[in-house]
Amino acid sequence: HYYPEQIPHLSTCKSPQQMFGAISKTWYAEKMGLDPKDIFVVGIMPCTAKKFESQRDDQSASGYPDVDIALTTRELARMIDTAGIFFPKLPDEEFDNPLGESSGAAVIFGATGGVMEAALRTAADVLTGEDLPNVDFREVRGIEGVKEATYNIAGMDINVCVASGLANANAVMERVKDGTANYHFIEIMGCPGGCVNGGGQPIQHAVVRNFIDLSSRRAAALYEADKDLPTRKSHESEVVKRLYEEYLGSYGSHKAHEILHTSYVARPKYK
Repeated sequence: HYYPEQIPHLSTCKSPQQMFGAISKTWYAEKMGLDPKDIFVVGIMPCTAKKFESQRDDQSASGYPDVDIALTTRELARMIDTAGIFFPKLPDEEFDNPLGESSGAAVIFGATGGVMEAALRTAADVLTGEDLPNVDFREVRGIEGVKEATYNIAGMDINVCVASGLANANAVMERVKDGTANYHFIEIMGCPGGCVNGGGQPIQHAVVRNFIDLSSRRAAALYEADKDLPTRKSHESEVVKRLYEEYLGSYGSHKAHEILHTSYVARPKYK
């Protein structure tokens, strides 16, 4: 599971967690007249690896860490329980919505194939120059370990592959390495089924795990939420449009790369 030669092909985009933190301490801080050092960003994630990611030295667009601390969903649930908070008994309050509504494309990121589908929705519009009504790329959905599909977009056949679970990822990468795979775009998630089955999610009793497919149910809930949202493409999000108009400039601008992108280096194998 070691392919440092593939680093040039990795997307340089930061993860959603790190992008949100970077924007919170740059654009949002500027809009609200706040000093970035006075903003403390907490990520609530299903993934234990987010803890390491938040501490990377190069994740500091404002000069301060994009994300100060990352908690897992399991840790948050335990904190809520320990504090004796019972949500049905809490008084109603106004919804705090500092950065606008999410798009459906953002919602499905948590399922294996979700990042691929979100990217395809935007790529299809960009390549065709049209606002395409069909945003469902169903062939990349499902919790199978490896999924392949070919989509004809603007007269081009785009070969894609989705893998979840490191054993499946390794099999795909070996095919890429030996030249037997011909993909234009590959999505890999470390956890089987994607982030919805992350290592930081609440632990279920064996009787639940044996009789209920939690990964499938969680993914289905994400797609159901996506289906009902008024905005289902990332580039059509009003807050994304406003972010670029007010702060980042054009897509792919130097400022966008400074704040929203990162780089990777080969790390020695752990022994």
